[in-house]
Amino acid sequence: MKVPLSWLKDYVDITVSPEELAHRLTMAGTEVEKIERTADWDNVVVGHVRAVNPHPNADRLTLVTVFNGEEEVEVVCGAPNVAEGQTIAYASVGAVLRDAYSDDPEATRRLKKSKIRGVESQGMVCSEKELGLSDEHEGILELQTEAAPGTPLGEVLGDTVLEAELTPNRPDCLGLVGIAREVAVLTGQELRLPPLDYSDEAPEAGSLASVRIDDPDLCPRYTGAVIRGVKIGPSPAWLADRIRAIGERPINNIVDVTNYVMFELGQPLHAFDYDRVKDHEVIVRRAKPGEKIVTLDGEERKLDEEMLLIADPEKGIGLAGVMGGANSEIDGATTNVFLESATFNGSNNRRTSSVLGLRSQATIRFEKGLRSGLSEVALRRATRLILEVAGGTAAEGIIDAHPGKDAEQQTVSLSREKLDRVIGTSFADEKVTSTLSALGFEVSSAGDGWEAQIPFWRPDVTIPEDLIEEIARIVGYDEIPVTPPAGRVPSWQPRPEIGVRHRVSDALVRAGMQEIISYSATNETNEQRVPLQNGALESVRLMNPISTDHAVMRRSLRESLLNAVERNLRTWRGPVALFEAGHVFGSAGEGLPDEKVMVAGAFAGLSAEASWTTQAKQADFYDAKGAVEQLLAELHAEGEFTAAEDPALVPGRTAVITVPLAGGVQLGVVGEVRPEVLEVFDIEVPVAMFELELDALLSVTKAVAPADIYSPIVRYQDSERDLALLVDRSVTAAEIVAIARKNRLVTSATVFDVFEGKGLPEGKKSLAVRIVYQSPNRTLTADELTKSESAILRALEQQLGATLRG
Repeated sequence: MKVPLSWLKDYVDITVSPEELAHRLTMAGTEVEKIERTADWDNVVVGHVRAVNPHPNADRLTLVTVFNGEEEVEVVCGAPNVAEGQTIAYASVGAVLRDAYSDDPEATRRLKKSKIRGVESQGMVCSEKELGLSDEHEGILELQTEAAPGTPLGEVLGDTVLEAELTPNRPDCLGLVGIAREVAVLTGQELRLPPLDYSDEAPEAGSLASVRIDDPDLCPRYTGAVIRGVKIGPSPAWLADRIRAIGERPINNIVDVTNYVMFELGQPLHAFDYDRVKDHEVIVRRAKPGEKIVTLDGEERKLDEEMLLIADPEKGIGLAGVMGGANSEIDGATTNVFLESATFNGSNNRRTSSVLGLRSQATIRFEKGLRSGLSEVALRRATRLILEVAGGTAAEGIIDAHPGKDAEQQTVSLSREKLDRVIGTSFADEKVTSTLSALGFEVSSAGDGWEAQIPFWRPDVTIPEDLIEEIARIVGYDEIPVTPPAGRVPSWQPRPEIGVRHRVSDALVRAGMQEIISYSATNETNEQRVPLQNGALESVRLMNPISTDHAVMRRSLRESLLNAVERNLRTWRGPVALFEAGHVFGSAGEGLPDEKVMVAGAFAGLSAEASWTTQAKQADFYDAKGAVEQLLAELHAEGEFTAAEDPALVPGRTAVITVPLAGGVQLGVVGEVRPEVLEVFDIEVPVAMFELELDALLSVTKAVAPADIYSPIVRYQDSERDLALLVDRSVTAAEIVAIARKNRLVTSATVFDVFEGKGLPEGKKSLAVRIVYQSPNRTLTADELTKSESAILRALEQQLGATLRG
């Protein structure tokens, strides 16, 4: 909201600096983001046109003789409206002006002496766009001022504008009078309200036009006035300047008045051509399904039955509170005006503007829920101004359809006990009464407290706490005594589960995964797309869900994770690696639901691009297993992966994860998703997934002692030896590695090759294991390595039936 101080001064005296005023408004809840000063033109002065002659070498250019207060200078000008005797804005060489021909609205250029078609131009006669006042560039700006030539332009057109960032609950401050009321209270000045009286003549307005409200739930009040014999034309300079100052473009005197009053009082209005309204009857109704209207911007809009239409007996003539219709537009031929000032349902207005993509200054105000009392005040103010700037005669009285009369809340009660308890201190009765009265509330005593009548410009005040806020912000929050908390300050309590959750998320991000967040609620149909493990608890149903798509609490992260995988595969050709840490819920029947935090991740797409050393590879079991191993490594634990069954995962490609260090606690499961499950989600590539329980991961961190984390640097040489073993197909690599690592000199054992097929006995497979030997206190000899290797082979043969492959 732009607040020009030159306009604000019409309603209240400004007795403090703009900076101090901005500070006081901000501290009272009306934040001022910045202060703009428009009087910053150098080398631009008031000039007087002494003569206009044709250019000798160009038909569309003229030679303008300008008196700049010191001398006469000649300027080449292309504006069609320049004329002898005008007072204009003259920019001399060196002035910095907006570049009217640049696509960048902020671009500027410095004026230089130049020749145009062979004639030297000693400056420029400026348009509004070149001065940065508006986008108008069709002609020069003609000044309506008695200032002498040579007067700096800033002294004539300069202004200070406050840019206010308003909260949604203060529509009254979307009008200059609302801001002025705040300034008057904060600075102790008197508020001057704009006059509303005007002369009217018979016949009565009700005999010239009528209003019928068919849908009072969307329009509780509609007021109208009839002004006949107006003359449409440009607005007088004072009105046009005000419209520009607020950031709008002048159109004509009637439309400019409706905009002026909207920015003055905060109530939108609309003017119809009275003679284009059939039978002079206005009907406020919902649109019929498929009904269309061409709005003022020339676009045809298709409406639905929830949109409120302003119509006559034949057609729609405007979208209520959004935009008028082209078929009732004010233009140069208009002589009679029907002026509308109404109250529309804010939610419906916001929906209409959103559906149609039509957001205007009017909808910004209506959507905040204006009170009906404002409409009559704005109507009378606008009628007075139209008579002033466009002439004509106002019909006697106004038309007032008010089906919502007495439906609005009129008063709010506030007790002394509540005021003192909420604020934390006590104000004198006189202070409370004077503060609320200054804001426009009519206050009276009511028992041990007060009763305040709600003014028509304050739709945000409905409960006692609203009155308390008004008192606190005007008196000043810094005037409320600071009382330290009584008693002992609570000590910080550690939350290990939160720390582990952060460590898990960080570890998975370092593993190349991206975190997602999904809804905790779903529906049974979606959840059943992914089979759950046997023994899963029942779903927790919501009594009042926000929609049928979120009627039960999720029992697993699998469904939401696969949904995210599917969406990413549709729009992304690279690898997909996602994880989520979130709550899942289940019901055992009686009592509160069971709630726990799970961590689930999924890999899909290419996990390795094709290169001269490797082939392209789709994500598989080992990508998910590797992420879990990296996570456990960062928690200083080592997991065991044991073949298992899971209804959603491929048999033989599924494993449960346990941690021997933590007493064999089971963390979760890892595996590849079954093809039939992927088909339900329209996923055409393999997906590997893991699912872990956060409480189990927490128990892992508690089982890790500092001695398990610390590993001293060994100064002595390590040695590697490879073993090619022949074992039964049922023997796992993990079993072989576990036996090898039991030897005190082995620091690492890794399976690097597995072979099954031709050349091997039936039911056998070959595994190649690389074993690293190292001693912390000496370099190992060949004999020691051989003895350790022989011991490992004997153990493998005795426990697994493994033999060296010949």
